[in-house]
Amino acid sequence: MDGPFAGITLAELGRRLRADDTDPVELVDRALAAARAAQPVGNAFVRLDPDGALAAAGVLRAELARGADRGPLHGIPVAIKDVVDTAGLITTMGSRHFAGHRPARDAEAVARLRAAGAIIVGKTTTHEFAYGPTGDRSANGPCANPHDARMMAGGSSAGSAAAVAAGLVPLALGTDTGGSVRIPAALCGVVGLRPSYGRVPTTGVFPLSWSLDTVGPIAATVADVTLAWAALAGAAPGPTPGHADRPPSTLRLGVPTDGWFDQVDGTVRAAVGATVERLVALGASVRAVEVPDAGELVHLYRTVQAGEAVAIHVDRMTNAPELFDPEVLERLRAAAQLPAWEYARSLRRLHQLRGEAPHRLAGLDALVLPTVAVLAPPLGARTGDLGGGWTSARDALLAFTAPWSVLGLPAISVPVTGRRPGELPIGVQFVGAPGGDENLLAVASAAEPAT
Repeated sequence: MDGPFAGITLAELGRRLRADDTDPVELVDRALAAARAAQPVGNAFVRLDPDGALAAAGVLRAELARGADRGPLHGIPVAIKDVVDTAGLITTMGSRHFAGHRPARDAEAVARLRAAGAIIVGKTTTHEFAYGPTGDRSANGPCANPHDARMMAGGSSAGSAAAVAAGLVPLALGTDTGGSVRIPAALCGVVGLRPSYGRVPTTGVFPLSWSLDTVGPIAATVADVTLAWAALAGAAPGPTPGHADRPPSTLRLGVPTDGWFDQVDGTVRAAVGATVERLVALGASVRAVEVPDAGELVHLYRTVQAGEAVAIHVDRMTNAPELFDPEVLERLRAAAQLPAWEYARSLRRLHQLRGEAPHRLAGLDALVLPTVAVLAPPLGARTGDLGGGWTSARDALLAFTAPWSVLGLPAISVPVTGRRPGELPIGVQFVGAPGGDENLLAVASAAEPAT
């Protein structure tokens, strides 16, 4: 938790770079050294790219010296989830199936980060093929939670969230199908954004479920995530006109209150409840919102994801099943039993519900609820008493994130605890209207001081 980038915002790093108090090469050296030192315990990285990162840092240092400035990410070290292609740098999807695989070109999201001046320092641990919310099934081993190495970092973007939380890098890239950015962000105590479906290109990202996959940034603050999102989405950097510096008193929030969202660990409930109460005290308007189809949404998520995951992996399942992690293979084989009619009917229903999604937030800026219903479970845990009545780790981790993935909504996790030694983090999740990423980021920024 004491890495070189802990407690330092992208804005402060940018100030230091432009004041000649540091330079891109020095920042990369710090990131590489910290990642190496933390690796034996945390396992946040699959591999580092010292040669490529230092070469890029030298170019970017020279650009700054002659007055060429690419913007807020110029010279910033960034880590990339190991399902996202990086030209010439091994990308394994966390699987022995792709050991030694070197993509010929960058994923579009990586290309946009590089164009904005970001420096790729390495690839982070992912649950194999991003097929799991626990983050502890990968060919390179489990990724530990930096707050307590006995606990999960969450998945599937485990290494990206853990690397930012530990201060190894100030920014990382993840993917989110049913919660794979938000879950590890919540469990590790950082900010993670799932953009609206289709807002950030997924070209060059190994798919888990093409109807649900998104690419999103992870950083320590909402402001830092906003800067990264602007680069990824091709938006202008900085606050969006009309949404900047929004005070909490202007927020109109909805709290899902039906039975699905009542199953919450007591510590999580108290922390998120206290956050909502503070926002109300600051003048925010909060009302209850019914989500009577939450169970159906989670069922649709499981069905669509299962059908598409099998379609992606069926040849590998047939030709080289021994190369899979046993648990991942078991899940894929179970998914292969899904009838084609059920997948087709669920996909049709998903598109119907997405068309109706804007009505769900009528009169509201965002929904507010826990990101994850429980505290970080122990590494390897699958069943047992996890708190709040949950006995399945996978179900508990996905329950409050998957519904919004089905609807294609943008959602962001912001930490509300986890700042004191020994305290496991808890995240509050804000969910916005489809395509309303700018407004969602403004809401999260307005709420962040109260967390």
